[in-house]
Amino acid sequence: MSTSNIDTPRRVIRQHPARRDDIGDLVTRRPLPGPGLDQLDPFLFLNHHGPQVYPAGNQGLPFGPHPHRGFETVTFILKGSLAHADSADHQSVIHAGGVQWMTAGSGIVHAEVSPPEFLRDGGPLEILQLWINLPSKLKMSAPHYVGLQQDDIPAIPLAGGVELNLIAGQWESLQGPIDTLTGVFMSTLTLAAGSRETLPVAPGRQVFLYVVEGDVSVGGEPVKAWHLIELDREGGHVELEASSEARLIFGHGDVLDEPVYSHGPFVMTTRDEIVKAVEDYQAGKFGGLNA
Repeated sequence: MSTSNIDTPRRVIRQHPARRDDIGDLVTRRPLPGPGLDQLDPFLFLNHHGPQVYPAGNQGLPFGPHPHRGFETVTFILKGSLAHADSADHQSVIHAGGVQWMTAGSGIVHAEVSPPEFLRDGGPLEILQLWINLPSKLKMSAPHYVGLQQDDIPAIPLAGGVELNLIAGQWESLQGPIDTLTGVFMSTLTLAAGSRETLPVAPGRQVFLYVVEGDVSVGGEPVKAWHLIELDREGGHVELEASSEARLIFGHGDVLDEPVYSHGPFVMTTRDEIVKAVEDYQAGKFGGLNA
């Protein structure tokens, strides 16, 4: 690792728009995968639901019981609330500002739906879900789940009106509450208008940077809301400047550089592993969901 790399800011390669792909009455945008970007290794998939306002007496979120194997999901609840239950007997209701981190690993069935109070009363909703790949040696790890409320996530004030909410990884002497299998760093950022910040990231790591809202520039280049910002992997930091209030998802992870063979809710490294995942699920080996 050269000093010149550490001192060099990351450069914007391309901005990938989140394309509209509604699920019933749930407003949904997806920048990843998209045209020209199958994955941002190890980051596989991002759905941005909302922002929208549900009326009273609504049907809520449509994500009833479904299986996963071979990766992790990170769900950011920005507005509203989300009820989770899975076949490993985890249950929670996470409210605005909270995060869910689920390791599907060898196989899990889970449901993500709106709690009864939201169905009755309605209200604002905005939720993002990110899929992070697991390396082949960890794909059959034991399933695991952590639900964090906003108060469980350290809110770190940075210089000049920036706040970093530390979900996973280390920031100076602080450690995020999620202990990841692969050393992924994950955070959300809120920026005041006129704020500037430099975020360190080791050269070679893949940066995940998604603009939820606001007018921001990265390395001096203006970037757009509802866009995934693809950066090079050479520099040692990310330079941000906000001309309005803004919110971003900021993370980074080691590049796996392994084959990715996906089929719906399963992400493995070979076709045979996908076939086995389907067979195991159909045989009931992922467990049931009775909640």
